[in-house]
Amino acid sequence: MTGMQNLRRRPLGGRRLLDALFRLASLIALLTALAGMLWIVGTVIRRGADAVNWNFLTAASGPLADSGIGNAILGSVLITLVAALIALPPALAGGCYLAEFGRRGRVAETIRFSANVLMGMPSVLVGLFVYALLVKPMGCSSGLAGSVALAIIMFPVVLRTTEDMLRMVPDSLREAGLALGLTRTRVTLGVIFRAARSGLVTGILLALARVSGETAPLLFTAQWSDNWPQDFCSGPTANLPVLITEYTTNSPYEEIQQAGWGAALVIMAAVLALNIGCRLLLRERHHER
Repeated sequence: MTGMQNLRRRPLGGRRLLDALFRLASLIALLTALAGMLWIVGTVIRRGADAVNWNFLTAASGPLADSGIGNAILGSVLITLVAALIALPPALAGGCYLAEFGRRGRVAETIRFSANVLMGMPSVLVGLFVYALLVKPMGCSSGLAGSVALAIIMFPVVLRTTEDMLRMVPDSLREAGLALGLTRTRVTLGVIFRAARSGLVTGILLALARVSGETAPLLFTAQWSDNWPQDFCSGPTANLPVLITEYTTNSPYEEIQQAGWGAALVIMAAVLALNIGCRLLLRERHHER
């Protein structure tokens, strides 16, 4: 009772001032983030737009003037897709287990703790781990090793997002499905996953966006090649992050540096288009329902 009286006696002007200060701080943080993003996007567009053309997007990389980044684009797509195929099934299954079957068990707490630790691990350590696990025993770098490294980075993000999205589904849907005579597995896969579909897709997109620009793991695993990715499992594989690093930091020639900025523009546009397009598609389907 005394606490309520003290709360009522607080001057209204002080609360309004505190509210205004928090609003101002939030606005400053928002404008700072937007300004930083626009500055990065504008710089990449300004320095890389002149390099982008059809030949640049389709030709293989090399020392010649008419070379491009087509092999790096294809290699990045292959590495990312294989990483998704490796990481998504166990991550979705693990998130489903944590949300539906093992919420408070000791095994579940161990999995959550391990996933949180893995999410905070620097990507360069993941690259070194896969280098010691696959590259060193095989005696060569490969796109497959790069996919394994990216899959390790994707796994905890998708797992924790899946758990959070499934736990946000109301228990009334679970109870309704069980009341109709459906099994627990049928309710989880047919009702709960459908209800959380938008959130699950968002989590997958966040994981893909995170790994699409990772450079450190690929420097230790996939490395670089000017050839088209023909030896994905047994040889170095071209990819955009390593190409950008090599072209913009290790080349003294202005044309090569501009090509690196052009590659950065391509990967930035692809990630933005993927996120915006999928969000618009999911919003349209939500309105239709």
